Amino acid sequence: MHDNRTAETTHIFKIFGRAYPKPNFLIALLCLAFVIPSVLPGQSQDRLKLFIDCNCDRNYLVQEITYLDHVRDQGQANIQLFIFDIWTGAGGRSFTLNFKGQGAFEGLEHELKFESNPNMTNSEVRDGLLKTVNQGLLHYLINSELASHIDFSVNVPDGADTSGAVEEEAPWDYWIFEVAGNGRLYKESTREEFSVDLGVDIDRVTDAWRVRIDGQISHAENQFESDDEILVSVRKWKFLSGSIVKSITDHWSTGVFSGIRQSTFNNIAQAYSFHPAVEYNIFPYEEVLRREITFAYRIGFQHQQYFERTVFGQIEENLLNHSLDIQLRFRQPWGDIFTTLQASSFLHDMSKNRVEFDNWIAVRLYEGLALRLSANFDLVSDQINLPQGDTSVEDILLQQRQIATDFAASTGLGLSYTFGSTLNNIVNTRL
Repeated sequence: MHDNRTAETTHIFKIFGRAYPKPNFLIALLCLAFVIPSVLPGQSQDRLKLFIDCNCDRNYLVQEITYLDHVRDQGQANIQLFIFDIWTGAGGRSFTLNFKGQGAFEGLEHELKFESNPNMTNSEVRDGLLKTVNQGLLHYLINSELASHIDFSVNVPDGADTSGAVEEEAPWDYWIFEVAGNGRLYKESTREEFSVDLGVDIDRVTDAWRVRIDGQISHAENQFESDDEILVSVRKWKFLSGSIVKSITDHWSTGVFSGIRQSTFNNIAQAYSFHPAVEYNIFPYEEVLRREITFAYRIGFQHQQYFERTVFGQIEENLLNHSLDIQLRFRQPWGDIFTTLQASSFLHDMSKNRVEFDNWIAVRLYEGLALRLSANFDLVSDQINLPQGDTSVEDILLQQRQIATDFAASTGLGLSYTFGSTLNNIVNTRL
């Protein structure tokens, strides 16, 4: 596993202030007439301006990078920095730093990467990210007036091999194992809630293959007391799933998915499934951090046993089903868009189907004006697992069983406008 904290070669540079000879009193007075306006608020036009957009500790970057100004409007920046991140198969995060110049730096663009590992603390991650940001900014500083004030050094540990890169074998052959558990207890005089969750996660991720095994056991129990009557709700959920995905080309991949599950809420005593799948990405997979439009098709078999006989009179059945999943995701300087459209149905009866549409948008409309929109809409006609009989009020209030519905919908809208000073290099977290 690659660990950036132990990289053999590190790059460090410092920006020093300008030194002047000591003037006599008269010359000092004359100089003050020109110096004072340059240090008054709002008179920092000659300093480089940086805009940072990231899912990271931005305040820490602002606090540590003091040799330029930080602005909140990307249109006023000489340098725009967009940091995209994604979880790696090892359990860490891979950061892609995209630097883009404006004005005098127009056309000066480049990209750096930083990868963390699951053993790194948050402090180590942000320090590694800070070092990478500084390395990327050097590309612009050497083309600015600050070039003569840069002190650059390369520190090479004693005994390190500097002849070239050395390919390092990954420990455990890229296999990652995680076991987790949590419990919760909440109690009042007339109410008590208890839940426990146990899970296991096994992954192996390489450029050619992705293997994933997930399992979880959940137990939740709620108890209510009212008018000498005690109502108890118990929900149990178990599942074990596995998948193997093979990369074919830069655009195509294929795989198989299987699983077994149990859910008292969904009236599933036991269900197991097997589904081959194929996926096509319009863009090369290497661009997944910025944009992707994928089409995934699955078809397969599933067997279901029920706790109670269903509304169709079944206590056990074998089913064939298929699904088409279209996913669109853009992470761009103007904002983020994530949209999925999934359609599925049973092959023995195409009228038993479901269509799910999920959409999330966050865009910068103009300078400080930002829009956030979420919309989710599902058409539901595939609830073949619903039990016979009427649903009691207790079941509805305690959410012990799934309820029949034709659709599900939710939406959210947010609009914000930030105005005022676009320049502020100060970090103050008091109170």
